[in-house]
Amino acid sequence: MCYRSVLTTPKDALATLFAALPDGLAEQQPRYNIRPTQPLVTIHTQDGQRVLREMRWGFVPHWYKTMRDGPLILNARAETIATKPAFAQAVRQHRCLIPSDGYYEWTTDDTGKGKDPWFIHPKSGQCLGFAGIWQLWRSNDGEDFETCAIVTTAANTKLHNLHARMPLIIAPNDFALWLGEAGHGAAKLMVPAPDDVLDYYRVERTINGAKDNDSGFIQPLG
Repeated sequence: MCYRSVLTTPKDALATLFAALPDGLAEQQPRYNIRPTQPLVTIHTQDGQRVLREMRWGFVPHWYKTMRDGPLILNARAETIATKPAFAQAVRQHRCLIPSDGYYEWTTDDTGKGKDPWFIHPKSGQCLGFAGIWQLWRSNDGEDFETCAIVTTAANTKLHNLHARMPLIIAPNDFALWLGEAGHGAAKLMVPAPDDVLDYYRVERTINGAKDNDSGFIQPLG
């Protein structure tokens, strides 16, 4: 799964890469430890134009009375997304892209007690577009929140030893199809990325329970 993300690409570069308008998005400082419920930068199509916008990481189904009425939904499985009541409408009407320069996964160490963190990043060095879905949720007092989740698929062969799941990565040539700009057929994109898209290495355990933002989190171990 993907529960911590990294975004270091500046706003203007994101706008160029994803052919999107900033839509009032503030300049982004590099973020090395994006955690659940924090804002994620997203790209979605609005009135025929792609826009960059921050949304809360933690998808809230429309029937939740409060944001804590059910489990915190950070990921949505590609295999069942079209049939799950929480996601069925969003995957048809509210697909988005979530830019990421990498994410973390953990494996159990030899003692069976400790967790070793790994930083997984694009081999090319270019920011990735994770597949996402979003939902506008309105609280009882009428306040609107845009919430999102990252779509996941089975891990490819290279990453399977780290985790059984991985984010669904949309290639630039397929951005329009995922965003609904190129008609129907986005379901065919829900497959693992090729093995040569990502690479990974061990990092220090300081990331494990960290709540701060530190470039040292993505430095190779040792």
